[in-house]
Amino acid sequence: MIINIWGIEMNDEIEFLRYVPIFSDLNEDTLEMIYKAGIQKSFKKDTIVLLEHETGSALFIIISGKVKVSRIGDDGNEVIFSLLGESEFFGEMSIIDGLARSANIITMEETDLFIIERDNFLTLIHKHPEISIALIQILIQRIRTADMKIKALSIMDAPGKVGTIIMQIAEETGKIKNGVVEIEKLPFQHDLANMAGTSRETVSRTLHSFMKKGLIELDGSKLRILNYEKFKELYK
Repeated sequence: MIINIWGIEMNDEIEFLRYVPIFSDLNEDTLEMIYKAGIQKSFKKDTIVLLEHETGSALFIIISGKVKVSRIGDDGNEVIFSLLGESEFFGEMSIIDGLARSANIITMEETDLFIIERDNFLTLIHKHPEISIALIQILIQRIRTADMKIKALSIMDAPGKVGTIIMQIAEETGKIKNGVVEIEKLPFQHDLANMAGTSRETVSRTLHSFMKKGLIELDGSKLRILNYEKFKELYK
C-alpha cells in the first residue's frame, strides 16, 4: 500500500486511476473494481493503436507515454488534432455511441495503456453516473478547444499558427516557474507542422524568429517560453 497526495491508502497498482479525471472522485473499492475490469498493454513507439473507421470497442487510458490523434487528409498528408499524455484517455466517443473511430491514434514514444472493454465501461457508468458527468465536462472542454484552434488556424499567418500550437502544448504539458513555461519534450518539427497546417521549414523558420525576438529558448527537445503572459497575449 502507498499513501497518495489526498492522504488515502491505496494499492499502488491502481494509483494511476486516481489521476484520470473521470475517476478522480471514486473511492478505492470502485477503483479496484475498474482495475479488475481492464487490462494493461504496452506499445512501442510509432505503433498504430487505433485506426480511423474501426468500430469502437474499448476505452484507453494512458498510464505512461504519449500518443497523437490524427487523420490523413485528402492530400495524403497527416493532420494532427492533439497530443495526449499520462492520465488522459481516448476512445470515449466510439465506446458510447458504438460508431466507428473518428481518428487514428499513434504512439509517439513507448506507451503503457489501460484498456476497458465497452460492455464493462457502460456497466460502470450506469452504476456511477458521476463518471458520465465528468466525461461530458471533458468532452465539452475538448470541443471548445478544438473550435478555438480551428478558428485561430484558419485566419492566422504562419507565426500565429505555430504560436497557437506551442500555446496548446504549453497548456497541456508545460510547467511554469517565475513566469517561464518549460515544455520538457517538444514534438518533432514535422509533427508541429502537421498540427499547425504548415510545412516543417515554416516551423523551423518561425521557431528561430521567436528565439531572435527573445520569446523562447530551445535546448534540444526542450522549449522555454520566457514570458508566458506576453506569449499568451500574442498567440492565444
